[in-house]
Amino acid sequence: MDRDEGTEKEARMDAGAAEEGAPLAETPEEEIRRLSDQLEARSREAAGNYDKYLRALADLENYRKRAEREKAEAISFANESLMEEILPIVDNFERALAHANGEGSMESLRQGVKLTVDQVYGALRKFGLQEIKAAGEKFDPALHHAISEEETEEAEPGTVVKEFQKGYLLKGRLLRPAMVAVARRPAGS
Repeated sequence: MDRDEGTEKEARMDAGAAEEGAPLAETPEEEIRRLSDQLEARSREAAGNYDKYLRALADLENYRKRAEREKAEAISFANESLMEEILPIVDNFERALAHANGEGSMESLRQGVKLTVDQVYGALRKFGLQEIKAAGEKFDPALHHAISEEETEEAEPGTVVKEFQKGYLLKGRLLRPAMVAVARRPAGS
């Protein structure tokens, strides 16, 4: 490189440095101080970011613990409104028992118990309980549990002819299948 090119290149470098606001000629000590200051600033920024990270991590952990605690509490008290509906029914059963021990008639006791059972079903329906219709229906293994078969010509094969225990859905989901007897053709036919 000839002398004119080197001088021109230095002039461009000095002009570029002047445009950036840096001094035209920087001594090694000044450059070290400048770089040290930049490193210190970056280190403070990194420490601040790490501190923010730790705080965010702690906040997340506190949120998880609070959410778990609230979930456990919600599960613990989820049946509170159901219990409030059931308590008057228990009171009615106690009244029926007291009446049965007294001089009341059997028919009034029977009516009282029937009203109480209806009250139980009313309370359970409020919470999404639905009775599964079984007798006379086509056997559905998703809703019915067959515990026996009965030979009969009075019903189509595969039809529910007896219901031993009612089945229920809770908000559309099977809670308990109905226990049933299913019709089949007599052996001789």
